[in-house]
Amino acid sequence: MLKKIVIIFLLITSTCFALAKTDIKTQMSNKIDKVLFILHNSNFPKEKKGEEIIKIMNPIFDYSLMSRLTLGKAWKKISKEQRTKFIQLFKEKLKASYIEKLDLYTDQEVKIIGLEETKKNRLKLKTQLIGKSENFDINYKFYTKKNQNNWLIYDVDLIGVSIIKTYKAQFKGFLKNKSFNELLVNLKIQKQ
Repeated sequence: MLKKIVIIFLLITSTCFALAKTDIKTQMSNKIDKVLFILHNSNFPKEKKGEEIIKIMNPIFDYSLMSRLTLGKAWKKISKEQRTKFIQLFKEKLKASYIEKLDLYTDQEVKIIGLEETKKNRLKLKTQLIGKSENFDINYKFYTKKNQNNWLIYDVDLIGVSIIKTYKAQFKGFLKNKSFNELLVNLKIQKQ
């Protein structure tokens, strides 16, 4: 089960390069195919695979919004400088987390199921990780600002578990007894 979650997480992870609504399925299919090609390629060392995957997927994620959502109410209480530091550290945490687990990839494939409008400015791209014995749902959540057609990913549900909600619970628990600056220090330590 851990291997399957790791494979899903490998597919997600600043410069924003928003997608047009009509291009989301095609562009995501192309990006996923490129990621899978890299993961299948035994000539790439682990670190190189991670770097290449980040180059492919990084531009379509809104790390600023993801960071804000994971902090919830705490976001309003911190300074602009603290926000900037947190966004950078959180982004690095997400990337480092899946690079560490690249060795667990075992030739799974991903199928795009469809694109669903959940709200006027929210879309969900449904995909499925095809395993040898089981399939697992992966839902990429996109948003756009009002009256625009520039879509970015702000969350991913991995087997029904939201990355944003998971980190939000962790950070909320941490901040119950510790300061925001201690959280920044903790994220720096995890990065090393």
